[in-house]
Amino acid sequence: MTPTAEKRFNLAFNIFLVTGMIVAVTITTIFKLQQPEVKTFMLLLAAFGSVMGVINTVLSANGHLLTFLFGLLDVLAATVVLYDNGIMGNFALHAFYFLPMQFIGFWQWRKRGAKVSGEKDEDTKVKARKLNGRQWAWVVCGILVGIAVTYGILYYVDATKLEAGKIASFNKSKILLDAVVMTLNIAGQVLMSFAFMEQWYIWILVNISSISLWTVALLSGSGSGNAAVMLIKYIFYLMNSLNGLRIWLNLCKEPASGTPLSLDLEN
Repeated sequence: MTPTAEKRFNLAFNIFLVTGMIVAVTITTIFKLQQPEVKTFMLLLAAFGSVMGVINTVLSANGHLLTFLFGLLDVLAATVVLYDNGIMGNFALHAFYFLPMQFIGFWQWRKRGAKVSGEKDEDTKVKARKLNGRQWAWVVCGILVGIAVTYGILYYVDATKLEAGKIASFNKSKILLDAVVMTLNIAGQVLMSFAFMEQWYIWILVNISSISLWTVALLSGSGSGNAAVMLIKYIFYLMNSLNGLRIWLNLCKEPASGTPLSLDLEN
């Protein structure tokens, strides 16, 4: 594919993704606005954050520095909504992990050549890099340990609620899936912030897990009325992740002039 054809394809594909995911978010919001006792401001804030997240993922796939501006808006909105809903675990994760990681990612991508704009024909995309064998081992070990620790915490929390009579039962499979998705999200954010191409393998796993979750909810009827919309949303996210993998495989082939593709996180 020629550079011109590549740009046209990416533009059309990005417009398709953003439009499709915004439609999914809009439908979800309209549906929820019909529900009684809804907090309109918080619902609209959540919708705004979702749209920012959509743009963030598309920009990330294209290696654009503004990824972290829209990511910051997404995380800030989610932090407020989570706090208002009393979901303190996810609130802490967003406030004390995802929020500072936006600044770290911005700083790291700037070091690797990413710019908001440049001169004619100047490449403004981040110069991606790949994990080596040792780093892959650390990532895999970190993910496995993270899943085990997160599962233990979530299991303890639900067991405590069950003992206190706050819930009738809990599903171990759901707890495991929650632990897997949460840990993969954390790992994916680290790899994204340090411009590693392998982040897209993580996001693909996250999106496949989410698609599986919402498919089960839709087929079983146990999910809310917006299960179909959520399923469509994560299908769009999966398509974006596949496109991101394709783009980043090319980005990591072209190191910045005079700057070797060091695989050390300090570089």
